[in-house]
Amino acid sequence: MTTTLITGAGRSLGLETVRRLIDAGHTVYAGVRDPARGEAARALGAHLVRIDVTDQASVDAAVARLPELDVLVNNAGILGGGITVDGLDAAAMAETLDTNVVGIVRVTQAALPLLRRSTNAVIVNVASGVGWPRWLTTPGRDEYPVPSVPYAASKAAVIALTVQYAKNLPGMRVNASDPGYTATEFNGYGGHQTVTEGTDATVALATLSADGPTGEFHDRTGRIEY
Repeated sequence: MTTTLITGAGRSLGLETVRRLIDAGHTVYAGVRDPARGEAARALGAHLVRIDVTDQASVDAAVARLPELDVLVNNAGILGGGITVDGLDAAAMAETLDTNVVGIVRVTQAALPLLRRSTNAVIVNVASGVGWPRWLTTPGRDEYPVPSVPYAASKAAVIALTVQYAKNLPGMRVNASDPGYTATEFNGYGGHQTVTEGTDATVALATLSADGPTGEFHDRTGRIEY
């Protein structure tokens, strides 16, 4: 049996990832900041775990509840403030980076002892094409019109962080996923993809075998070439 922890699992992409990985046979621990908002995940058959990725004590307590761990899906993230440069300040930048980047480090570092006991350890970091400079500068791409500095910078950092973790953990599969422009609360449900389409890459990477790729960035069509 594959045991999986998914952060930010109470709604949208996280909740759909819970559903799909349970259907794939995983025992899923759904990480949520507020257990009252985790009933949908519990109804799917997940075990609820309270976790706030910005709070080390919360992260440590959540990981301590896990009997074992094979797959870690770092999905928790925020859009953050500072949508335009005129509204940007250091506090908005710091808050976004703390959740979207440092949060991944907190959870991953806490989970490493368990992951190292697994025979097929997998880490998936949910990034975004908004963190991909080539797409941010390509007219016609969904990412091109996005003005946000903190969110884009944080997702670029997630991609780089993923590559570096993969290099440091050659015995694990460590990859980043791009959900694409998916209809969620983040964008006022304006995205043109369903949440199922938006979790295709994450689910594919979370179900890799031990000979699967590592250090890569994937969307639902496959590898995004660096």
